[in-house]
Order: sequence, then structure tokens, then C-alpha cells
Amino acid sequence: MNKNLLLSTSLFLVFFLVVGNVAATMNVVIITDPTGKDLNGAAAGSMSYAKNMFQSTFLMSKLHKYALLSGGVGSEDLRLHSIVNAAVVLGKGGTATQAASVATSEDRILVGGPNIGIAVGGSFDAYVVEVKDNGDISVTSHSGGLAALNPGKKGAIIHLRNSLGNPMYGTAQKVREETALNIGRMIRDGYSASTILGDVFKEVAIDSGEEHGGGALNLISGTTTGDMFTPMELNSYGYPMSQPYSKICPSCGWSIGFPAANDHTNCPNDDTPLKTIYAYESLENAIFASDNSTSVTVYSDMPGISQSATEIIKSSVKKDGYDVKAITDSINKGIKNGMIVGVNYVEPKDINIREDLKAVGVYFTPLSEHRTSPPWQLPVNPFILTVIGNIQTVIGIILILLVVFRTMIIRSFQKK
Repeated sequence: MNKNLLLSTSLFLVFFLVVGNVAATMNVVIITDPTGKDLNGAAAGSMSYAKNMFQSTFLMSKLHKYALLSGGVGSEDLRLHSIVNAAVVLGKGGTATQAASVATSEDRILVGGPNIGIAVGGSFDAYVVEVKDNGDISVTSHSGGLAALNPGKKGAIIHLRNSLGNPMYGTAQKVREETALNIGRMIRDGYSASTILGDVFKEVAIDSGEEHGGGALNLISGTTTGDMFTPMELNSYGYPMSQPYSKICPSCGWSIGFPAANDHTNCPNDDTPLKTIYAYESLENAIFASDNSTSVTVYSDMPGISQSATEIIKSSVKKDGYDVKAITDSINKGIKNGMIVGVNYVEPKDINIREDLKAVGVYFTPLSEHRTSPPWQLPVNPFILTVIGNIQTVIGIILILLVVFRTMIIRSFQKK
């Protein structure tokens, strides 16, 4: 792969080749602003009923603003081969159609971006949605081979199949068509790609059962959901996108993820009733960007901390710029104050900053033994505390002995 591609392309999810064959059953790319000027004008995402959703690889270039999503029924080696070939085509300036054409009859490549259009190749059942400037919507069904939305067009491509074992098996064809039509209507009505993507995840998850994350990408701002919804362990399911993901305080931003959120109804800071946020809402919130906003990606096995962490980081950047120490201190202050719960304090090495892309990534480590807050950071050596504790124990024993001894002496004088 050429050097320029390596420099300009970042892996959103890494390749895992050590578990059974699995792939995403829902892939979608949406473009509402082909000029690339709208920060929320292009988005992509994947999810599935199947296990090991992190194997559905996302390859994302923040510099060239495209995403490459993989899937299919072939082996991991075959899929990886097609991914690499498609990435090489894109690295040489190829279009989405040229990149998707490298897929075989056993795997799938869905690739798209505001500058290259959208295309799907290989093994797929998809709809191509195009919305013209006069508001006309065309929705065309395609099955296998190659299908594309040309560069400069508003529209989307959505692929959807049902996974084996899904209790809602057999719903994919109907849901695929209905979702494609709804995408077209929302594009026509002026909704952004980021907003539409959240609705797509909701509709597909609820109506087809292909609901496990997965994740999403904002192709313009470079914002992603990171591993918010991907499985924490091998051979397990990702987070169900149709289910509650966290509870958040509308007043101060304090939040906590499920299942721990089941024990909270009001904010511990100001007693404000907490608002329940569903996973598809969290997805939309995570990738939605505003003018001059910082792209924040949160990597954690603990659900529900993304909102609070993102706000803390954005506030720190606004105040102190892309200073790793300032960001670290702000996050740790949020953990200490209970704004972020269930994770350990971070160090500068846990934070990745790309000031040129206005991007910050932070890696959180979950606390052990189901703790909600890390141990106190005291300016006293733990050994000293241990010694003091031992001294207190000895003093306590002596006091008890003195009390007993005093009682014995009093009784002795009374007898005399």
C-alpha cells in the first residue's frame, strides 16, 4: 500500500482474524451535502444481529473524507484482501465505483464520501437512493454485482440482510425498502446525514432485529462512535441499538450507563430527574458536529460516559487549546467530581490529539470490582497510612485494656 495512503487513512476498527467468520448485515452510507461543506453532510455505519461486530471493519480517511465498510459471506482472509485492494484504489484517487468493484461474489465492499460518491460491490442486497434538486426521489433495488450513486449526488446506499438465528429473520427485504424510502424523504426534507443515520439505526434495529453495534462515522468532521457499541469480549454481541444506553442529567450533564443506570432516577448533584438516552440517540449525539467543534472519540468498555467526556474535552479545548495536560486534568477532575463514573483516572498517554484535524481520542480503563469511582488520590504515602492504621489499632487495644483494668481496680477497692 502506498505511503500517502498510510499517512492519510486511519483505522477506526482494527482487523480481527482470530474468531469465527462473521460480518455486518446492515451497511449504510448517506450523503446529504456532496460539496462537503456541511459538517454533518455525510455519514456511514454498520450493525448486525451477529456476534463479533468489531470484525465488520471500518476503514476511514479523515483527510479525504471517505469510509470503507466490509461484509459478506466469505472468509476473513478474502474480505481483508478486498479491503486492502479497495484502499489502494482510493489511495490512488479512484472513485467509489472503482474501489467497490474489487469485491468478489463472496464478500462485500461499501464505500462512499462526498467527493467520490457511493458504491457497493460483491455480495449484497441493497437500495440506491437518489434525491434530485427538485425533490424527486428514486429508490432502486440491486442484488449482487455493482451498484453506485455518482459523485455530486445527494442520496444513500443501504444494504440489509437478516442474520441466521435472528428471531426476526425474514424481515430484511421489507425493512430495507421502507428504510431506503425514509432516507430519501428525510434528505428531501433537509435533514443532515448525521441525523438520518440515527433514524436508520433505530428503524433497522427495531424492525429487523439486526440491532447490535457496530457503530457510525461522520465523514466530514471525522467524529466516530469509537467502540461505544462494539462487543467487550470475543464471540459476544455488541450493544443492542434499540435499547436504553444511558441516563443523563439535562441540567449538569452527569451521566451513567446501563445497567448501573437502573439504580438512578435523579441526578446526585442537583436531584434533577435523569433523562433516558437510547443507543441510537447516543450514536447520533456522538457523531453530530457543530461549527468549529472538536471531534471527540471515546474508547471505553463502560457505556454511558461518552456524552459527559465529550463535553468536558470540548470545554477544555475551548479554554486551553489542544493541551494534553489540560485535557487530562479536566477529565480527571470530571472523574473525581462524579461527572464520569465507572472508569479510572487517565494519563496523557491515554489521550491522542490531532490538532490539524481538530480531533481528540481518549481511552478509558474500567474500574475493577464494579467500583463507580477510583481510589482517592491522597498526597500521603500509602505506607504511612498503613503505619498510622496499625498505631491506631494498638492504641485502641490499650484503651480497651485500661478500661478493663480500671474496672477490676474499682471492684477490688469496693470489696475492701
